[in-house]
Amino acid sequence: MTISIANAHETGSLRICQLKRFWTLQQAVLEGRCEARSDEYIVNRILCDALGVGLHQMLQQACRPDCSFEMLEAWVVETAGVPDSLKVERFNTDLSNAPAPASMCRRMADIESMGPVFSDDELEFWNANGYILLKHAVSIKECQRAEAAIWEHIHADPDDPSTWVSASTNGIMVELIQHDAIDENRHSNRIHKAFSQLWGTTDLWVSKDRCGFNAPECCGVPFPGPDLHWDIEFHHAHTFCTQGILYLTDTPDEQGATTLVPGFQHKLVDWLKSLPGDFDPQQHRELDLHALGSKPVGGNAGDMLIWHHALPHGSRPNRLDKPRIVQYINMYPLRNYQHWMGI
Repeated sequence: MTISIANAHETGSLRICQLKRFWTLQQAVLEGRCEARSDEYIVNRILCDALGVGLHQMLQQACRPDCSFEMLEAWVVETAGVPDSLKVERFNTDLSNAPAPASMCRRMADIESMGPVFSDDELEFWNANGYILLKHAVSIKECQRAEAAIWEHIHADPDDPSTWVSASTNGIMVELIQHDAIDENRHSNRIHKAFSQLWGTTDLWVSKDRCGFNAPECCGVPFPGPDLHWDIEFHHAHTFCTQGILYLTDTPDEQGATTLVPGFQHKLVDWLKSLPGDFDPQQHRELDLHALGSKPVGGNAGDMLIWHHALPHGSRPNRLDKPRIVQYINMYPLRNYQHWMGI
């Protein structure tokens, strides 16, 4: 039976908009009836944030040929619990551009009343270079709780380097999304304030993203990448969006610190125009993006690096003797998302 594409406001038992549309679109892609909708990436990402699941988790489930809509809703509850009714209400009103729920208005007022976490000089640096380091984004205690959760999840021992080689990771990615210690960092007021200064609004959703574990090469673990790349479709190259990574342990430059090309948000569109018409930089791994002027940006435990999504970025080989342990965190608005859509 052919499944018709649902309207964004059609809901199921979880009473959240967009979920049924998301599922019907994935099923249509599986059947070859349409292509994936990159223009709905952000709304789908925030849908997952509202439900408490990662986007790649949701895609893995929804793209199964035997996954019914009822099965997808049951999987959400099994994975992340019954969705928070306030988050569901907020998502539905954001999608409709209706007035924000009172609970969110109070949250935004609290963030707005905070003093700035970035100075004018730091914001000038951001505008020029497209990245910024938020010092002391979370406490050392919060870092240690999240770090301990990651060690437990990957079945490795911080005091036994022999266990780092066999750690349960996907490359350098750690599929740890639902955990109280990880959530605590996502809800940091200081991080929210930082993103609000960059976005110009406090009405932001926080991503339900993964963590990272980059073992040192001295353990016999070759660097799996990713090297410099973009998480963007190039027809959105002119848009604004952020990405972020929280260092949970001290991370000097050569300990696999995040590496990026400063200032490239001002150059990407023209650089793409200079390439042959059918040349996709994402598919040509022999292209030396480091020649564009890459720079590692390390930090101390609790520091958070935020960058413009137009910057080539990636991890780097860990040439020291301790793993790089991180948590990925991003924030973005949903209201009027079609006007600034990024991917």
